[in-house]
Amino acid sequence: MIIKILFSYLLGYLTISIEGYYIERFINMCRSSHIVIWRLKRKKEIELNFRVGVQDFKAICKIAKKTKCKIKIENKKGIPFLFHRYKKRKIFFIFLLLIAFLIFLSSHFVWNVDIREENGLELENILQDIEDAGLKLGELKSKINTKEIVNNIRLKRKDIAWIGIELKGTNAIVRVVKADEKPEIIDENEYCSIISNKAGIITKINAQTGTANIQVGDTVNVGDTLINGWMEGKYTGIRYVHAKGEIQAKVWHTKYKNIPLNTTERIETGNIENKYSIKINNFKINLHKGVSKFKIYDTIETENKMRLFSDFYLPISILKTTNKEVQEQPKTYELDEAKNIGIQQLQEELNQEIEDKESIVGKNINTYEKENSIDIYVTYEVLENIGTNEKIVF
Repeated sequence: MIIKILFSYLLGYLTISIEGYYIERFINMCRSSHIVIWRLKRKKEIELNFRVGVQDFKAICKIAKKTKCKIKIENKKGIPFLFHRYKKRKIFFIFLLLIAFLIFLSSHFVWNVDIREENGLELENILQDIEDAGLKLGELKSKINTKEIVNNIRLKRKDIAWIGIELKGTNAIVRVVKADEKPEIIDENEYCSIISNKAGIITKINAQTGTANIQVGDTVNVGDTLINGWMEGKYTGIRYVHAKGEIQAKVWHTKYKNIPLNTTERIETGNIENKYSIKINNFKINLHKGVSKFKIYDTIETENKMRLFSDFYLPISILKTTNKEVQEQPKTYELDEAKNIGIQQLQEELNQEIEDKESIVGKNINTYEKENSIDIYVTYEVLENIGTNEKIVF
């Protein structure tokens, strides 16, 4: 029955209003004649609304005559009636068919590349590498070999732990997991020393295997040996080992900024203008004049891609250009004011760089006055574990 109802949508169906004293008999005769009627709705005691396929209308009329019921066509729906309605509007109908054909044609191409980087970790130039590997906007989906693209990207980039590509509609969903940066792992059976990977002052050293080459209080530079990969015994002599140990040092994180005493401030006036463009693949149609009415302004551009469904993008975008008017005003800082601004900015940068705030054991601020500016250096002293393994080459 459901299949027959769906078939009636394609062939066309009628909404019928029937009125009479023998409505129940009418319905029973329709069922016995295998006529499908649906959406039955009683209005009054002697009036009923229902839907029926076009092909069963003549049979309905005969049954209505036998049961002495009056019938009236309330509405007509379906493809045949749609064609009949627009048969005099040939241009509109042709245009409608052309749009349907273009949508069908565009469904065979990729019109959006959605890169989803896990854990919010951004990868530089990943979109360019994906395009170079063969996944581009406007590419025919049948020509896209996702396995080959994934292999090419993984061979090219060492900062990717996993990448997967899924084609859904006209959307290519690229999921990327960034690889953790880990030092080279040397096998336990390999002989190695521990060398310094940062400059600092040693505050703690604990050599588990190997021979300590430095003491607490020593200053070390990058590349200095901290624990030698050998041990010397009175009876055994020198024997080589895989050096292990914990080394802590006080290291320095320094940031620099030059703050001019005389500068120009850009202040937004609150006046904005929006301009729109239509982008069809790589072809752009401006719906506005190219020159802004503002003398000085900041520009923000946004692109909204048109889509029919969640993953069915079209090769059409609406570009919105927002110009915000700004005024430039001269600004003069007092020496202390410029110093405070610079120190605050540098401390914010260092606080973002250093995750463990409890490891900060000291802060040094140095300022150097110039003719029209001031140089500011902020240094944090931080306790960190240092050292990395290095193979012993004989």
